Amino acid sequence: MAPKQTMKSLPRILVIDDELAIRRYLHSILSHSKYVLHEANNGRDGLAAAAAYQPDVILLDLGLPDLDGIEVIRRIRDGSRVPIIVISVRSHENDKVAALDAGANDYLTKPFGASELLARIRVAIRDSNKTSDLIFSSGGLVMDQTRRLVTIYNEEVQLTPTEYSILRLLIAHAGMVLTQGQILKQVWADEACSEHSHLLRVNISNLRHKIEADPSHPRHIITEPGVGYRLKIWE
Repeated sequence: MAPKQTMKSLPRILVIDDELAIRRYLHSILSHSKYVLHEANNGRDGLAAAAAYQPDVILLDLGLPDLDGIEVIRRIRDGSRVPIIVISVRSHENDKVAALDAGANDYLTKPFGASELLARIRVAIRDSNKTSDLIFSSGGLVMDQTRRLVTIYNEEVQLTPTEYSILRLLIAHAGMVLTQGQILKQVWADEACSEHSHLLRVNISNLRHKIEADPSHPRHIITEPGVGYRLKIWE
């Protein structure tokens, strides 16, 4: 028989949102899914709770009464790598890019379904709990960084150094959205160069032709329109 989970062993979720109805909705979802929930209704209380409570995941609204959510993300990132999932009515791509560039791991637009939220939380916790990033396996795609080897359904794939760097970056943040700016900064040390933006699109296309069964309908490297790319995790 598996050991019974105690309150201390359950994943801890911090919700920072000023809407009581949303907090009640999240409490109903999360308390029935074996998560321990803590709440804050403004940015300053949220920052204090993040430091004191040490949550496993933070669900953060951007429209807070005292601090903008982007500022809250930046302050949390000054001293913590806790996964942050933004939950916001702001659906414009510029808001999504700003939140992700500030350090958020994911972005959900309100209203959202319980199943999607729980799936995003599971991915965030799984990503933060990884003990080793040396070997990654998902849906037939395998990267072994110790051997610098990439295979798809046991067939070796030959990647250029740039393609390998992009894929390794996507794998390091598997399940999360990376903006074009984040990828450009990591791979080319450049966030704005139009030439490198074009090279990113070309390299993504080349990667898809090498690892996707149907590059026109990719199942591994997913485009988030106007934002960036996400490596989908398959069981």
